[in-house]
Amino acid sequence: MMTRWPRVILLLHWLTAFAVIGMFASGLWMVDLTYYSDWYKTAPHWHKSIGLTLFAFTIVRLLSRVVYSRPPTHGNAFEKKASKLGHIALYTLLLVMFVSGYLISTADGRPIDIFNWFAVPSIGELIDNQEDIAGDIHFYLAWTLIITAALHAIAALKHHFFNKDNTLKQMLRLR
Repeated sequence: MMTRWPRVILLLHWLTAFAVIGMFASGLWMVDLTYYSDWYKTAPHWHKSIGLTLFAFTIVRLLSRVVYSRPPTHGNAFEKKASKLGHIALYTLLLVMFVSGYLISTADGRPIDIFNWFAVPSIGELIDNQEDIAGDIHFYLAWTLIITAALHAIAALKHHFFNKDNTLKQMLRLR
């Protein structure tokens, strides 16, 4: 049985955490940009590129969850069940965020250019008003994801400061 998370999983965890926070902040900022802003085209380009990179990282994380066993978890039965459901919620929210972002970005039939390296093809508009519907879903999912991630962080702090176990230390790779 594994006693610690492998470094690659920890790296992907923290990259995901910082990317989600950054994407949330940039998303809120972007919606107020006007056509005359210098960032009007640049910010969405970076947001989409980082979002699709995060999608690839998430797929790798999900596959790694199949390959690697979990280190022992701490807490009572309720906390262990809440942890499992919380992680399922985080992964589900991330995946649906990626789909809704893709549907927003490709509704006009144009591919998504990733860091000017390659393009992800569009499947076009699947339903009427796709961009607006997917945009609403993306907005509400973003808030749900950031709240769920905050609860996840609060749970880690609770384990560290109140339970005094090594849950947070494992994620920070501390002894």
